[in-house]
Amino acid sequence: MSDKVRIALQIQPQHADYDDIRRTVAKAEEMGVDIAYNWDHFFPLFGGDPDPNAGKHFECWTMLAAWAEATESIEIGPLVTCNSYRNPEMLADMARTVDHISGGRLIFGIGSGWFEKDYVEYGYEFGTAPSRLRDLDAAMPRIMDRWSKLDPPSTRKIPVLIGGGGPKVTLRITAEHADVWHYFGTPEEMAGKSAILDDHCARIGRDPAEIERSVGIQQHRITKDLEQNADAYYDVGIRQFTIGLSGPDYPLDGVAEWLAWRDAKNAG
Repeated sequence: MSDKVRIALQIQPQHADYDDIRRTVAKAEEMGVDIAYNWDHFFPLFGGDPDPNAGKHFECWTMLAAWAEATESIEIGPLVTCNSYRNPEMLADMARTVDHISGGRLIFGIGSGWFEKDYVEYGYEFGTAPSRLRDLDAAMPRIMDRWSKLDPPSTRKIPVLIGGGGPKVTLRITAEHADVWHYFGTPEEMAGKSAILDDHCARIGRDPAEIERSVGIQQHRITKDLEQNADAYYDVGIRQFTIGLSGPDYPLDGVAEWLAWRDAKNAG
């Protein structure tokens, strides 16, 4: 993976009309943001009143296909798609299709799932955290195998992003399959998890430098993290910084400052 810093936005598809979401993606591309992510849920995760999980919401992969047509240069992807919601072979084909629509700009983010309301309301078996991780572990080789069989094949080796920090299973799956690892934490916490990921890579003979390290930045900390933590994250190997934005307003305040910091780092 490149050692260059990349700035991403997670444009959370909640509490907004789609026109507002589309305009935000277009503005992100215009500003020079590297990646636009959404997420794979069926209900808001927060912000509803009085129910935090109530309000406007849109589906992940249908939206990514639309973004693929509406944009030209920004990379796109789910942060992250839930392995539980789709057959692995079908999910692989959906991703390959969005890869083609976008001209090779898809990042395939995937995780084991956790939001119980999605499962209950849409009729999926929630299971347990260990059972969902076992399902993800079993799905990854199936996804890779289906990608090898599809005609036409993907336009490039689709980068795989795995989200999560479980030291025994999630980070082992990441070492085996991912090009990008994403997590939330302080610089110290990210360094600790990253070291565990390195250990898993060593066990399977993989160069840990092949895996880009990504951290989530919450909107309310966008300025504070830039001022207090950005350099510390960089020093422990983080190269992708993903700022979460929620509807209806999707405020871009502070994003330009992160882009300027990126450019200074990459010029150094």
